[in-house]
Amino acid sequence: MWTHIKSAVFLLLALTIVTGLLYPLAVTVLAQVVFPGKANGSLILRDGQPVGSTLIGQPFDDPKYFWGRLSATSPYPYNAASSSGSNLGPTNEALLKTVQDRIAAIKTADPENSGPVPVDLVTASGSGLDPHISPAAAEYQVHRVAKARGLDESKVRALVTAHTEGRQFGILGEARVNVLPLNLALDALH
Repeated sequence: MWTHIKSAVFLLLALTIVTGLLYPLAVTVLAQVVFPGKANGSLILRDGQPVGSTLIGQPFDDPKYFWGRLSATSPYPYNAASSSGSNLGPTNEALLKTVQDRIAAIKTADPENSGPVPVDLVTASGSGLDPHISPAAAEYQVHRVAKARGLDESKVRALVTAHTEGRQFGILGEARVNVLPLNLALDALH
């Protein structure tokens, strides 16, 4: 019986070292060597300080910035520790009220824009953390952002085009615009 106990304890210690220490260490080292930016959270640095990540949205409500998708996380928007969707169905009164309020806020911010408001500006993503908007949502906001910054619309539109990412591998997903790098590029114009 002691032989079995010694074998079990040895196996437990050996597997703990291999799977609890060596394997995670090897994966961490490999990730740092092969994908250092992604392994460290895809952070965007400005003057050596992190200002955000390309993977997690941030709240923008100033008219001089492009606005991202709504966040359904709590207790505050874009809380990565609380990633979740709203789980509200299309006939839910709370969702309809949120959408109507967001449309009203968008129309108030840019009353001259009579076009239809893109759906991704008035609904949350499945994770509540999406950093991207559609090119249509970015285009919808060009007039407001250009006016608030005193810039020519063509200059702002060119920035949107420069920050539009195509489908992944040319076939997966849809074209998208990451809001944080776009807004940082706008700030860099001044």
